Amino acid sequence: MPQNNSRWIALTVVLFAPLLSVIDVFIINIAIPAIRKGVHATEGEVQLVIASYLLGYAAFLITGGRLGDHFGRKRIYVAGMILFTATSCWCGLSHSPLELNIARFFQGVSAALMVPQTLSYIQILFPSAKDRAKAVGWFGFTLGIASIMGQFLGGFLTYFHFFMPGWRLIFFINLPLGLLALSGAVKFLKETEVNAANKFDVSGVIILTISLFCLIIPLIQGREYNWPWWSYSALGISAILFFGFFKDQKIKRFKGKSPLINTDLLKFRDFDIGLLCVFCLFVFHNAYLLISTLLFQNGFHYDPFQAGKLFVVFGIGSTVSSIYSGKLISRYGKKVVLAGVLFLFISIGLQVYFFTPAYHSQLFIAFVLFIHGAGMGVTIPSTLNLTLKSVPSQFAGAASGLYSTFQQTSSALGVSLIGGIFFSAIGKHGDTTHYLHAFKIAAFCELGALVALSVLLFVMPGGAATGYDVQE
Repeated sequence: MPQNNSRWIALTVVLFAPLLSVIDVFIINIAIPAIRKGVHATEGEVQLVIASYLLGYAAFLITGGRLGDHFGRKRIYVAGMILFTATSCWCGLSHSPLELNIARFFQGVSAALMVPQTLSYIQILFPSAKDRAKAVGWFGFTLGIASIMGQFLGGFLTYFHFFMPGWRLIFFINLPLGLLALSGAVKFLKETEVNAANKFDVSGVIILTISLFCLIIPLIQGREYNWPWWSYSALGISAILFFGFFKDQKIKRFKGKSPLINTDLLKFRDFDIGLLCVFCLFVFHNAYLLISTLLFQNGFHYDPFQAGKLFVVFGIGSTVSSIYSGKLISRYGKKVVLAGVLFLFISIGLQVYFFTPAYHSQLFIAFVLFIHGAGMGVTIPSTLNLTLKSVPSQFAGAASGLYSTFQQTSSALGVSLIGGIFFSAIGKHGDTTHYLHAFKIAAFCELGALVALSVLLFVMPGGAATGYDVQE
């Protein structure tokens, strides 16, 4: 087989990692109402089904990249895919909310092991700028297709059930795909050069993980238990641990060790502002996916298949707009991101104004979801490019790792904070009127996040972006 063809086959194999990891984000959102009934979960426990995956992903993402350097990227890719497939099956077999959320956490950890290897393989397989640009384009296309597949399959499998409850099937769909990826990895991937000198910040990972759990768990569970003393204590412990974590990272950097996070990155003003933009954007994004699917299914009483088809339109809008965002950001800079934010303002505004108990046309919902998807398709990659554009090339890998960690953490916070406001506003009522009321209150919180994002974008220098890629 010609060497050129084998590279593209290898790329196809490693793209299964982002495909599966993103499918599992979107497929869950559509199936949330069914999962809640299936394992008899509370509102907080169902929020954790999303958040625990994101926490596992965030806490181990940087370490996953370093493990590939230390032990070989093929070994870690295969190990991550095996763990992801196994934990997916564990999720599908879970019988309690606690068991499901533990399985989801380790599913997130396994995603953090395998996804960084994809981007590393792209750098290795395609040394020329032209071929690498094509490979990165296929990476972006895979993310778009994964979002569409996840939303469609989430609705389709949940609604039609087949031989077991549909919410369990959404996890077992990873079994044949995982086995296919593993067989391809064994046959077509070559092991990469090992850098055994690479060190691991084990204590940093432990402190970060505990800090994140002490922050997220009380935000979700505290509301359900009427804010008991332990919830405030956990939040206080989280603040102390986060302070200690960054102090520890600075000390390790000063001593020449290998900290989990390179704190020198925080000296770049554009990067700092960019991380705040990421926070606002992903607090908004994942919270919207949660509250909108609950509104459509529990409030408007659409079945999962109808809701899934509506969100496919969202995925199409996102995929189409993301194709052009790279070229536009290099020419127009932050104006492109502001245009994407404007689309999001329009989408949320239309939903807040027009959604009523008597009017929720599926055609209109598809229209606003397409606008929303187009806004996200422009805003997410453009924010990435703006955040990394002024970071020196020697910091590119560390910066993209920190960016991705911040992204997943912000997503979990959005689900916790805005999701909690949404559930609090519903109360014990379950009719369309109360779901709409809760949705609109949460939507105003999301508009606040978009306002903050807009202000940050105006403060950020507006030069054209150079276009670093995630975890380059």
